[in-house]
Amino acid sequence: MKVRVRCFATVRELLGTDELDVEVGDGATLQQLKEQLAEGAPDLLRLPLAHAVNQAYCQPDHVLADGDEVAFIPPISGGEPVFELTPDEIDPRELERVVRTDHDGAVVTFSGVTRDHNDGQRVRGLSYEAYDEMASKVVESIVADAQREFEIGRVRVAHRTGEVPIGEASIVVVVASAHRGPAFEACRYVMDRIKKEAPIFKREFLDGPDGESRWIGDLPDLQQPG
Repeated sequence: MKVRVRCFATVRELLGTDELDVEVGDGATLQQLKEQLAEGAPDLLRLPLAHAVNQAYCQPDHVLADGDEVAFIPPISGGEPVFELTPDEIDPRELERVVRTDHDGAVVTFSGVTRDHNDGQRVRGLSYEAYDEMASKVVESIVADAQREFEIGRVRVAHRTGEVPIGEASIVVVVASAHRGPAFEACRYVMDRIKKEAPIFKREFLDGPDGESRWIGDLPDLQQPG
């Protein structure tokens, strides 16, 4: 039997067409159709997708009928962002849950944690503030570059604002991929570029009788990665 697949946004880019007619076996499900299409476009299995048949949302185990119109729906406008600024403690396990799919054999997590010393002085905590709107655009661009550069799937980044006590994470980067090599490389790539480019500002509180504090960091590195 034959079904028509409508393609939008990232799905259209992967499959290279707005729509196509596909021959499937009797009793085929949406999931089986997706796996069939992924034989020519493996990244299709890495995308977070909803499923629709005849303009109604369906589950992946929905059985197709001859003449059905199928759409694999990528994240819509207003969907979950890849980057979050939050005043709350970050849960790396939650980010790992979001990025992992059954296509991934590796999930690499980096947590940048407040330590109790810097440059030979005792530190009692850190505080962060950000140019929120610009930071989001910069980090989303960095993640998009990483996804083009490395064979990876989903990426999530969370960064604290406000005070971050000793032992708590100020930033968590999580990358999923089919193999560990690209996940490790992409995680470091994303973290290194965020440190150099994102307008996020760090204040360090020193442990001493005067309660001294100082802003630390460098000017953004505006050189394009090469």
